[in-house]
Amino acid sequence: MTDLQDVVDSVHHDLAARIGEGKLADYIPELATVDPKQFGIALVTVDGKVHAAGDAETAFSIQSISKVFTLTLALGKIGDGLWKRVGREPSGNAFNSIVQLEQEKGKPRNPFINAGAIAVADVVLAGHLPKEAIGEIVQFIRHLSDDESIAIDHNVARSETQTGYRNVALANFMRAFGNLNHPVEHVLGVYFHHCAIAMSCRQLAHAGLYLASAGRNPLSGGSVVSSSRARRINALMLMCGHYDGSGDFAYRVGLPGKSGVGGGILAIAPGKASIAVWSPGLNENGNSLLGSAALELLAQRTGWSVFGQ
Repeated sequence: MTDLQDVVDSVHHDLAARIGEGKLADYIPELATVDPKQFGIALVTVDGKVHAAGDAETAFSIQSISKVFTLTLALGKIGDGLWKRVGREPSGNAFNSIVQLEQEKGKPRNPFINAGAIAVADVVLAGHLPKEAIGEIVQFIRHLSDDESIAIDHNVARSETQTGYRNVALANFMRAFGNLNHPVEHVLGVYFHHCAIAMSCRQLAHAGLYLASAGRNPLSGGSVVSSSRARRINALMLMCGHYDGSGDFAYRVGLPGKSGVGGGILAIAPGKASIAVWSPGLNENGNSLLGSAALELLAQRTGWSVFGQ
C-alpha cells in the first residue's frame, strides 16, 4: 500500500528547488502582485483523509477551475440542452481566442475556454439577478467544501472587470449570434466574480471529491450529480481542462484536470482521490508550471491513471 503522505511530501521535496519558476498571469493586474515563490499540494481520498504539503492552506484565485463548478450547476439547470449552446470538443487554440468563435457562429468549442464559460454563466444567470447567481455559485462551492469561509476576492474581480476587454469582445460576439440571453455586462459580472473565488488547495481538493466518488459527496453521503454526469464532466476535464495544453497533460499525467491562471490545478483520480496543487508561475499555455510537474510525479508514484497502471 502506497503511503500517500510520503508521496505528497516527496513530490513537494523534489520540486522545492524549482519554486518560483514560470510567469505570473500579469495581464490581470491583481494576479501580477502574487508572490511567485509559493507551492502547495493537497490530496483528499474518497474516505476523507487529507494529505498535504507546502502552502496547502494559502488561499489563491481559482480562476478557471471555477468553471468545473459552474458547468455542474448549468447541467443541473438545463441538462443536455446545454450542448446546443456549447460544444464538447478540444479547442486547440488559446483559452481566449476569438477566431474560432467567429468561424463557428458564436458556439464555443467547449465549456472550459473563456467563451464557453461565459455561455455557461448565462445559463446560471437565468431567473436571477447577477448578485443572486454569484451567491448561488459561492454557496454551491461552500457546500462542496463544507467550508463557509470561502469567498470572492473582490480586488481580483475588480481587476478583471477593469481589464477584461477580450472577454467583453467574446461575450458581445456570442450576443450578436444569439447565444447569450442576458445583457453582456450582467453575464460578465457573474463570470468575473466566479473566477475571482479564492480557495486553498485543501478546500479545493474537498470541493472536487464528488467527481472522484461517482457524483456523491463521500463525506456527507449526499448526491451532487449522477454517476454518469460525473463521468462526463471528468471526460471534459481530461480533453479540455488545460486549453491547448490538454493533450500534453493527459499524456503526462493521465488524470482529468482543470487549471486556472491563478496557478491552481484540480485533478481527479476517479474512485480514489481529489487533488489540488498550486504554484503561481505559469507555462506557455497558461497552466501552472510546477503544479503540472507535481501532478506528473504524483501520478507516477501512485500509479493512478485513467489509462491503466
